[in-house]
Amino acid sequence: MFLRDQQQDNQSSNTETFKNTFTPKSSSSYKYSIVGKSPTTQDDILTQAASPTTSPSNMSSPSTPAHASSIELPTVTRIDGGSGGNDDRSSMVLDSNDVTTTTTTTTKLSKPLVQSGFWGASSNLMNSIVGAGIIGIPYSLRESGLIAGLFLLVLVAYLTDKSLRIIVGLASFHPKLKNRDVRTFEDLAAYPFGIKGYNFISINMFIMAYGAMLAYLLIIKDTIPSILGVHDRLSRTLIMIATSMTIMLPLSMQRDMASLSITSLFSVLADIVLVGFITAFSPVRDTVQQAGGFEKVLEKDGINPTIFIGLGILSTAMACQHSAFIVSESLRNKTMAKWARVTGFSISASAALCAILGVSGYLGFLDETKGDVLNNFDHDSSIANVARFLLAITMFFTYPMESFVARHVLVQLIHGGDLDGRDDPSHSGQEGEEAGGILCMNRRQTWSFAIYLLTLFPALFVDDLGPVLSITGSLGGGCIAYFGPGLVYLGVNGDAFLSFAYGLLGRSVSYDESRLTAADLPIEGDATNMILPNPDSLAMLDDMCKPIWWYILGFPLWTKIANIGMSNMRAKVNDADGATLTSSNMSTFDENVMLPSNRDFFISIFFMCFGVVSAVAGVASNIYVQLNRNQEA
Repeated sequence: MFLRDQQQDNQSSNTETFKNTFTPKSSSSYKYSIVGKSPTTQDDILTQAASPTTSPSNMSSPSTPAHASSIELPTVTRIDGGSGGNDDRSSMVLDSNDVTTTTTTTTKLSKPLVQSGFWGASSNLMNSIVGAGIIGIPYSLRESGLIAGLFLLVLVAYLTDKSLRIIVGLASFHPKLKNRDVRTFEDLAAYPFGIKGYNFISINMFIMAYGAMLAYLLIIKDTIPSILGVHDRLSRTLIMIATSMTIMLPLSMQRDMASLSITSLFSVLADIVLVGFITAFSPVRDTVQQAGGFEKVLEKDGINPTIFIGLGILSTAMACQHSAFIVSESLRNKTMAKWARVTGFSISASAALCAILGVSGYLGFLDETKGDVLNNFDHDSSIANVARFLLAITMFFTYPMESFVARHVLVQLIHGGDLDGRDDPSHSGQEGEEAGGILCMNRRQTWSFAIYLLTLFPALFVDDLGPVLSITGSLGGGCIAYFGPGLVYLGVNGDAFLSFAYGLLGRSVSYDESRLTAADLPIEGDATNMILPNPDSLAMLDDMCKPIWWYILGFPLWTKIANIGMSNMRAKVNDADGATLTSSNMSTFDENVMLPSNRDFFISIFFMCFGVVSAVAGVASNIYVQLNRNQEA
């Protein structure tokens, strides 16, 4: 039974129940009851985006229960005029205590064979954050200004933590998607936005990973030769090639992220010691005194016109959304609370390290601060060489993290996520076997080597680290760290956002009696158990006259995005053909469920606005500064 027997007593009692249970308990709470079938392959996810929205009249049949998704609305009005009674649409409203979903999803995406605990996952996530970007934090404060830079660091850290919880929470704990084996950021974006959302995330993931790997190689070209006392260009280049091929490349060929837990721990420890060295030996006191005191420094460098260049570097340093799913998949017994602890600890510790190194490095050199702050120290300084060695360790052990992301994107796009080469004729079909490569390498090793060559070639000719970090963070970081999570959150929760948005207008959402029957009414006493808003009713609301604030705050655009997301989500998630339902206690709907909230709607909108501004302004600022510096030269 999908509904309580009390609902089917008579039409009058059901009408009264309707009036009582549609009184909202809180305008900021929503509760879903989900029934449906997931696409069986990744191709289904991508191709269904082009499918028309599932017609309400076709959402159920005598043999196939319809999909239900319940949300709480600010106000609701029922359009009378139907005969009521019971029909085959009775499964549209379900009690979360009486219904569970069973979905089976097959995907080519290779699952990790090795997983890690809290400390292993936290080390990997911290290593992904405090990579090449941390050494550029002093330069970012120079470009943005000391006060503005520290404010942006705190803001970026908060947004990073929030976005990591959003994207992993939507994929793993949202009631519409939690049973659909969504294990990548790009697959998550494909649900509300189809192939365009998939490609948007994939491209920006690759930009972030590629820019970071290029930056790591440039740092190796700066640090190791300086330690060895070699300064001619050819020798520096050969040293970079030799060390990267013997250390970075073998680590990049590992299969699972959890295999890097130990090296990530060493990398994080090296970063901590590096921060201590720069803090202790940066000539802060002498430099600040020569500048006229700390007050003069703040007065001159509080906020600079090139603030968005600094924001780009900070985004590069803190952005880890492109590796979030790989890290979260490696987390053993993942829950919302456990993932929140991993992100909270990792990002707080990373932000603290960035702030300490950034302030001490910038105040030590002020306007002379370089993209790699270690280049401000004497090449022959033994203390600086110790710091360079620590930085080199970090780069050696962080490069594989980004290589994993770049490899993941290419294997997803070209092989549908099949890293093990199971589609290759030489593959025997045994679990753990790998094939599909060239020469003596399998597919994993082939792509790891190809990505290494793609990053090595430009590193042979590029020397300036600052623009690489800033442009990577402005373009890739602005899109994947800010705009992408906000866009996906609004798309996945499109129906709830539309109900919330029109509730702000004081408008009610109607339910057509041709779709609504007595058996469709919510369970008495649970005002959060609601049925989906009628698309025809929402279309009518779109044509209504809106107040001026509706346009000033951009609600036409936000509701458009939500409409697109809702349509695609219904076409893919609400397709109930072949859905398997069992009447049992839905125990999974406890603390491990991510429901939409009004606060997160506004945060997602801020994410999108902030992402667009940081990307456009960051790239434009970099172009302007580089042109001016070339003219001055």
